[in-house]
Amino acid sequence: MDLRKLAHFVAVAELGHFTRAAETLHVSQSGLSASIRALENDLGCVLFERTTRSVLLTAAGHVLHGHASKVLQEIADARKSLRSLTDCGAGTFALGIVQTLTVVDVPTVLAKFHQRYPRVEVTLTEAPSSELLALVASGRLDLAYVALGSTELPPEFVVSRKYAERLVLLVSDDHPLARRSAVDITELHEYTFVDFQAGLGLETVVAELFTDAGIDRNVAFRTSEMDLALALVSHGLGVAIVPEPIAHRSGMRQLALLPGDPSRELALISRTAPPTNPAAHAFLQLTAAESHDGTGATRAEGKKVRPPTSA
Repeated sequence: MDLRKLAHFVAVAELGHFTRAAETLHVSQSGLSASIRALENDLGCVLFERTTRSVLLTAAGHVLHGHASKVLQEIADARKSLRSLTDCGAGTFALGIVQTLTVVDVPTVLAKFHQRYPRVEVTLTEAPSSELLALVASGRLDLAYVALGSTELPPEFVVSRKYAERLVLLVSDDHPLARRSAVDITELHEYTFVDFQAGLGLETVVAELFTDAGIDRNVAFRTSEMDLALALVSHGLGVAIVPEPIAHRSGMRQLALLPGDPSRELALISRTAPPTNPAAHAFLQLTAAESHDGTGATRAEGKKVRPPTSA
């Protein structure tokens, strides 16, 4: 059976008359009668008792009427909801956020988004980049802010925005380096480090800095919690390389890193450009002003973009 036949059936059942139903549906009476006969043939039962004065539902007709009315109402509701989604009037949107994200003020962007689209439900997931990548690939996230590593991003992902985040050395106020404003990476082999646990993106970027410089680090503490890492540094248990905004908020001494004033890259990624979810597309448009380099969305193979490592 098809929806058109069900709609014809419900109209005749509720109006009790073929002629009035045909007028309401803007179809010919003969066409309406043929549609009802075809539905009865499909179901293998008689739906109406036809007399010269009235059209009455049979027992089978009463059963079908209850189900058909619900089906047609569900279809109408679905179409209404889809129209709302198209206009970003309702719906849901899932956003992933890498740990230690500072380059974008996500709460401020979400506040603007909510003000413009108050009926859209936003689900936030904070996780390492590797997990966010998998969630975007599986469709469980529409967009995700991820940290980028040293190899190319798989081609199934789209980079919608790219960001650079300066890295600095964070030390306690009584540390031997506290009076300096900058330090060469090659000088740091003698100092103890507080680091993020292996597999997180920031740790990977920092490790690559020392590998490229040919320097071994003495890592005494590893943690996946930024607040704990800052506390360990403040107690003089080691130094840490962190994004500059985090260092600034900590209130501790920070030193520029030489040579090259290194940074890490982050990106806002999706599966398609633009995202198929209208709410996610609307959010992406709001982030345009946040882009540091003004680049538009590109497929991963279009640029030598580095992929999320793990955080």
